[in-house]
Amino acid sequence: MFLLYEYDIFWAFLIISSLIPILVFFISGFLAPSSKGPEKLSSYESGIEPIGDAWLQFRIRYYMFALVFVVFDVETVFLYPWAMSFDVLGVSVFIEALIFVLILIVGLVYAWRKGALEWS
Repeated sequence: MFLLYEYDIFWAFLIISSLIPILVFFISGFLAPSSKGPEKLSSYESGIEPIGDAWLQFRIRYYMFALVFVVFDVETVFLYPWAMSFDVLGVSVFIEALIFVLILIVGLVYAWRKGALEWS
């Protein structure tokens, strides 16, 4: 029988860990000074007066490159536990991991052909 009272510590931890950031957010909103002036609204660049417009547009290639990096970084996180327990797992898990890597390689080839990995 599945007993929910065994998870009382989990629920208490979940509620407390959710309430603390919410309470800190609201308390800081009440205690923080709210004076807005030209100094407060200006952009800060290492103590130097900003030159030119503060809004710069970045090319989409930077974001695409970062996205490809994050995908393969997460792939490494998923493959590490599999590699540590490779001897215990069977051939079916090896085939599943191979399919996972092949799907990511297809995505990499697609991004490469679309030019997402080129800086020029």
